[in-house]
Amino acid sequence: MKPCDLPLLNSLSAPAVHPDALHCVVSVTRPDFGADAYTGQLWRVPLTQGSRPRRLTRGFRDTSPKYSADGSCLGFLRAAPGEAAQLYVLGAGSGEPVRLTDAKLGVSWFSFSPDGSSVVFSARVPEEGRYGTTDGVGPDGEDPRLITTFKYRMNGVGYTADKPLHIFHLALPDLDAEPYIAPRGRAKSTDGDARTASGVPEAVQLTSGGVDHVQPVFSADGATILFTASPDADASLVSDVFSIRPDGTGLRRLTTHDPANPLSVSDPVESANGHWLFYLGQEVSATGTDFVARNTALYVAPTADPAAVRRLTDPETVDLAEGTIVPHNAAEALVFNRTRGTGELLAADPRGGVEVLVSGPRVVESAGSAGGTVVVTYTDPHTAGDLAIVDVERGGGIRPVTDFSDALRQKTTVAVPVEETHPSRDGYPVHGWLALPEGPGPHPVLVNIHGGPFAQYGWGYFDETQVYTNAGYAVLMCNPRGSAGYGQAHGRSIKEAMGTHDLADVLAFVDGALAVHPELDRDRLGIMGGSYGGYLTAWTIAHDHRFTAAVVERGFLDPLSFVGSADIGWFFSAGYTGTDPAGVAAQSPMACVDAVRTPTFVVHSEQDLRCPVEQAQRYYTALKLRSVPTDLLLFPGENHELSRSGTPWHRRQRFEHLLAWWARWLPTPQNPAPEQAAEPEPELDAGREPARI
Repeated sequence: MKPCDLPLLNSLSAPAVHPDALHCVVSVTRPDFGADAYTGQLWRVPLTQGSRPRRLTRGFRDTSPKYSADGSCLGFLRAAPGEAAQLYVLGAGSGEPVRLTDAKLGVSWFSFSPDGSSVVFSARVPEEGRYGTTDGVGPDGEDPRLITTFKYRMNGVGYTADKPLHIFHLALPDLDAEPYIAPRGRAKSTDGDARTASGVPEAVQLTSGGVDHVQPVFSADGATILFTASPDADASLVSDVFSIRPDGTGLRRLTTHDPANPLSVSDPVESANGHWLFYLGQEVSATGTDFVARNTALYVAPTADPAAVRRLTDPETVDLAEGTIVPHNAAEALVFNRTRGTGELLAADPRGGVEVLVSGPRVVESAGSAGGTVVVTYTDPHTAGDLAIVDVERGGGIRPVTDFSDALRQKTTVAVPVEETHPSRDGYPVHGWLALPEGPGPHPVLVNIHGGPFAQYGWGYFDETQVYTNAGYAVLMCNPRGSAGYGQAHGRSIKEAMGTHDLADVLAFVDGALAVHPELDRDRLGIMGGSYGGYLTAWTIAHDHRFTAAVVERGFLDPLSFVGSADIGWFFSAGYTGTDPAGVAAQSPMACVDAVRTPTFVVHSEQDLRCPVEQAQRYYTALKLRSVPTDLLLFPGENHELSRSGTPWHRRQRFEHLLAWWARWLPTPQNPAPEQAAEPEPELDAGREPARI
């Protein structure tokens, strides 16, 4: 894969399975260089053999399809170029979709009522005078913000207190009625249609206040709406499940907490028969902020008695952090377990146990269920995203029903990673993968370290690996201690000890791979990583000088300045590096930057609030002051998610700059070094160096 091949990466939404289980609808989006945006539409995918998927809509970006319970209408979110997404509904007879909302900052989530007569949706509500609500007042002309809390910004969102996420209820209009025509002239004063000025039906706001109200869904009988909120978000990570009636009355908290182990909860949903309330929960200890390497578990309670809650999965061995809850059959729930680089699909029954439906060398990302049929989206080394039917009756195999990565495989060579395990210096097994380029070698090696740190590399298609192997590099990836997928003890082993076991594990994995693979060039090693991976890269090159060059991207580089500058700094740094100044300094790459001799490329985004840009700027300046060869690459308008969801051109340019850096320090036949043209000596004025960037 080359940087120019990014538009071949199709991403799929969760499938909306029709109640008759004969077809499903999924959104398929991709990076589009022409629009410099992510474009895509909805596809109708037959679940019977012999039929082909077809494009159902033709919007600029249509996403998040969901069927009403009777299958009579299909809802989805549609975004026009440069505009926020709004809610649309398509009738069973197809035709033109009907727009239902004109939310100033867009709609982020919706759900149908059980009888299909209404929808509930989430939208951020801007404070009056901000975000374009007053004509002629732009961002620079808004009133100042008085900040009184720790939590007031979020990466990718910006300020949050002045645009909280609220819940709205909306009765569906007659989808067969004549289209709305905006009145003109004298008709404006006599128009009595109960719609907004833009012609959409009026929605009723159900919640208020300055906190976010997240992911509303109807109860099985339609009498209430479930959602989560964190009323004390500034003091802890604890959150609760609430219910409210569709008319905005009867607000009620449904969850209770063990004071010794309160929960951060999410994704409340009732079973199809209405007997059970499911939600996901992560223990955060008595302090309310001990989030480090805490696995997410599935909880269940009778809807008649929400206080009688039980935990259905063991957080020591199962982690449901990457995924939601999908009601299945009458009383079951489908959930997603990340383990040893895979993403499993589990079925949980409150009356029985937990069953693995799909496992193996793949990552199941989402699922839909209707009429006993389960459809999943997944990625593996050969596909960036496809749909498959789960063979529930015979051991949980999958039968693919789409091939949205066919063009990707036809145009590019896929390097399939090989799974390996090598012992760390204390004998601890370090699990990971090696991906090799074509040809006999010896190949220069890039050691790529994931972010998190409580995350994992795995079996899914990874554009980073494919770009580097295509350029002639062998890629090593592992899940050192601190990573997710191997139990909580594995993840918590670096709490207040960052740069200890994790450093030893990465270096041991490198040594182990070099010892058994003569096709790897042990004298030409590069190291790179983003976020926590940027941290461990910077830490490694201060303690080990075997690497020819490094890339430190969006790094967590100074725990001290992270507190107060990052959107999560007020609890994250304390959780991972502690609060003792000497202990924090002993885990800080900035504190040991004097030891760095490795040429280092520092890459960051200007709108990154998770690891603020000052982390990169100060680290780059420190390297320059110490005469370490270094460049700083800054992306305007991008945040912490640049490499995953940044604008397509910026993602392409990022890859091109990274390959140019590796061509400079670790050239290959596929990625050769630039010609070294002689440059004239610059004229110096009074001993001063000409200014440059």
